[in-house]
Amino acid sequence: MAENGSPIRLAIVDDHRMLLGALSEWLRAAASDIDLVAAVASWSELLAHPEFPVDVVLLDLDLRDNIPISLKLSMLKSAGVQTMLMSTYSEPAVVREALGAGALGYLVKSEPVENIIEAIRAARVGESYLTPELEDALADDGAVPKLSAQERRVMALYGAGQPVKAVAFQLGISEETAKSYLKRIREKYRAAGFDVGTKVALRKRAILDGILLQSD
Repeated sequence: MAENGSPIRLAIVDDHRMLLGALSEWLRAAASDIDLVAAVASWSELLAHPEFPVDVVLLDLDLRDNIPISLKLSMLKSAGVQTMLMSTYSEPAVVREALGAGALGYLVKSEPVENIIEAIRAARVGESYLTPELEDALADDGAVPKLSAQERRVMALYGAGQPVKAVAFQLGISEETAKSYLKRIREKYRAAGFDVGTKVALRKRAILDGILLQSD
């Protein structure tokens, strides 16, 4: 991984060569903090590239290579690479599936280059990124993740401000078990297109979904 302050080492993988060329030119012209070190048309070319692993990969969701996106994402994650997915589709179910598989964010290929740059910068520091339009589409789609009764209890207590240790004590479980519940809750929400990575975000979501009363 590059150190803070040094350029973000970026790779783009897209089998539409015209888009690949145009996006490469835009990024080189528009963002001095992004160093585009690889622009390739296939997954195999990315893995074989002498600059791999990079900091961030913009990966086309629709590469026609029959390799599951979940496998690509897990391979990139194990190599220390952050991934933003690109696609021509913006259906909530497709976006949710991509986020659930481990992508940090999702971009529709028609996005303005400013949004793409913002997404790359977010990925560099491990932050998720969705455009407001996609967030609204996911919210309107209204799919709240299904939590178990125990997950709801953990989310309510933690969202109400209790530290993990206190949550574990009140529910008669170990601290490690309470942490694993929280991790699973966050993964379920992320798969549904909701970022509850911080305690504040998780509390807001718990209130919105009726797990925690506003006055708690």
